[in-house]
Amino acid sequence: MREGPIADAEAAAAELSTPDQPFGGRGKPFDRRSPFLVGMAAAAGVAATYGLVQLLLGVRGIMLLVGLALFLAVGLEPAVSWLVARRFPRWVAVTTVFLVALAAVGGFVAATIPVLVDQATQLVHRAPGYLEQATERNSLLGQLNERIQLQQRFEQALSGRESVLIGGLLGAGQAVLTALSSFVLLVVLTVYFLADLPRIRAVGYRMVPASRRPRAILLGDEIVAKVGGYVLGNLLISVIAGVVAYAWLLIFGVPYALLLSIMVAILDMIPLVGTITAGIIASLAALTVSLPVGLATIGFFVVYRLVENYLLIPKIIGGVVQVPALATVVAVIVGGALLGVVGAVIAIPVAAALQLLVREMLVPRLDRA
Repeated sequence: MREGPIADAEAAAAELSTPDQPFGGRGKPFDRRSPFLVGMAAAAGVAATYGLVQLLLGVRGIMLLVGLALFLAVGLEPAVSWLVARRFPRWVAVTTVFLVALAAVGGFVAATIPVLVDQATQLVHRAPGYLEQATERNSLLGQLNERIQLQQRFEQALSGRESVLIGGLLGAGQAVLTALSSFVLLVVLTVYFLADLPRIRAVGYRMVPASRRPRAILLGDEIVAKVGGYVLGNLLISVIAGVVAYAWLLIFGVPYALLLSIMVAILDMIPLVGTITAGIIASLAALTVSLPVGLATIGFFVVYRLVENYLLIPKIIGGVVQVPALATVVAVIVGGALLGVVGAVIAIPVAAALQLLVREMLVPRLDRA
């Protein structure tokens, strides 16, 4: 016969087990105020928080793609909802929207590639002439070369070691492959998010207590509408910027007009600094034509910036977003510092969502306090 503490515990366990409670009743609860338990809980909390932060930092790039895909899906949702309201099945509506988008992008690429190739060929043929102008002190390029030594810097860059050049080419190829794979992943994620957006919406609202769920639905749908209106409106304004810039550059014979106008359309999606950066690059290209054309191009982009700020943006997306100018500037700066270009692009709708939540949730409580 076994004796000892284990045998005594087994005997006590046999007495505790009953048909109603085969594992016995609950024991005395732990003292939650015990210094040991408090210390263990605090240490576990710190360890879990640290592990979560490290995990997020490790998958930061993927999470950024996931967030951007969700942002784009919310932006395309108004077009899908419009088709669904006209009795299209959702999968048909999503497929239609993406086919139209792919057809637009494919048609644009097919129409612009021959012109871009022609302009790139012209750039290669004109490069010796630009270098020759850079050596002439009377020309504008020559004066710029004399001040900032463009030719010397260019020659120093080309006189590096072959291994550095090869490494740079390999790095550029790797960057292109990474960008291409990221783009494909972004498209796939956007399709899945857009197809399952109603289910994601329902799951998100289920996380809210039932007593507050109706108001959460109203606020959440309003935020989705703001994001969707901003994405579509910003895309439309960027297309307008590219078309207008192309017309101006083509009229005044600025070289590489199509290439520059595409750059203007892409950079115009970045709030505040996008149009300014595109205007500077296009104006520098216009200076190769003549000084008056360069100055006129600078004036054109200044005027267009004013028209975009005070006419296009208020008419197209101003009524949807309704973010004050100061909040816009601060949001773009903070978003750009945190997430780069992506942060600057999504900063304004995020600021609009935060403004809505503060106005509807925080301010009433402060007024009643």
